[in-house]
Amino acid sequence: MPRRIGRRINVDGLPLHIMQRGYNHAACFFDDRDRLADLGWLREALARERCRMRAYARMTNHAPLLLTPERAEGVPQVPI
Repeated sequence: MPRRIGRRINVDGLPLHIMQRGYNHAACFFDDRDRLADLGWLREALARERCRMRAYARMTNHAPLLLTPERAEGVPQVPI
C-alpha cells in the first residue's frame, strides 16, 4: 500500500520501522511454510540491498520489521 502522507525520509544507517499489512486486514500468511518462505526471500533481499534486520515478527495479517540500511536507497528496493 502506498504511503498516504509525504515521502519517507531515508538516511544511511538510520533504523526504520516498516509494516507490511494484508489488504483490508486479510491474511498475509496462511501457515508456517508461508512465513518461512517469505522470511527467506526477505533475507535474500536484505543481503542484496545491504540492510540489517534488527527485529521482525510474522503474524497472520501483518509483519512489522525494524531495518537499518547501510545506504538509504536500499530500503525502497526491498520487496516488502
